[in-house]
Amino acid sequence: MDTFIQLILRSLETSSVYALAALGIIIIYRTSLVTHFAQGTMSMFNTFVVVYVLTAWRLPLWASVLMGVISAILTGFLVDFGIIRRAKRVTPVGKQIITLGLIMIFMGLAPVIFGVDVRQLPRFIQSGDVQIGGASISHNALLNIITGLFLMGVLFFILQKTKIGLAVRTTASNEPVARLMGVPTRRITLMAWSVAGALGVLSGVMIAPATTVSVWLMNPVQISALFACVLGGFKTFYGPVLAAYIIGIGRNLLSYYVSSVWGEQIMYLLILVFLIFRPNGLVGKKYIRKV
Repeated sequence: MDTFIQLILRSLETSSVYALAALGIIIIYRTSLVTHFAQGTMSMFNTFVVVYVLTAWRLPLWASVLMGVISAILTGFLVDFGIIRRAKRVTPVGKQIITLGLIMIFMGLAPVIFGVDVRQLPRFIQSGDVQIGGASISHNALLNIITGLFLMGVLFFILQKTKIGLAVRTTASNEPVARLMGVPTRRITLMAWSVAGALGVLSGVMIAPATTVSVWLMNPVQISALFACVLGGFKTFYGPVLAAYIIGIGRNLLSYYVSSVWGEQIMYLLILVFLIFRPNGLVGKKYIRKV
């Protein structure tokens, strides 16, 4: 039982990272109808910004993360305003290809600007553990879990209870109609790209201490986040978040109890089988148009 609790606690930390990345992808998709394949690469680039500010400017870690968030917001702003918005006549598939091109751009810029050497990013809390039900979890992991849940809770509160959230949901439901009703849809999409950038760099900062900061940092996170969006359904904001936690927990349980080698592959296979019977995802809805 202690081992099971330990696996759940560790899974919650990685799941929070996947959930933040998936939420960034789904916010952009719902407002811009673009599957943002470069979410992970942009997050990697801005995580490098955090490391650079920390080492070159000698700022505290929290201030470096703040600078990284500002950089991520500006990056999202520039991508939407300078690229996506200029491609308004491009088909949705064409816009997805543009985001694939952004992967190459940011993967090329990162080593040019920050160098080719891998970097290390320290934890916010260097030591200390908490005992929960016979299992232990580090203070930093607990901070990551709480931070992820708090950020998602704030975002869902904004989406459901504020005028800005109503504007976002209206734009996500039907952008042309929302624009005719006076909703500033361009500002909403601009805000969505900026928020997605901030969520991405935060997920990068959370996962970086467990590995190294390199151009490949966010690749596993991006893959899991995209799977979470598909599993949860692209029609809701909360579906991909729920799916991210299912993937994170399920993969660790399968890796420990079934196969340490094939646990991840089995998880993805189960997702594909599930989608055969429910192609709209866990909470996705099928819309039928009457003519």
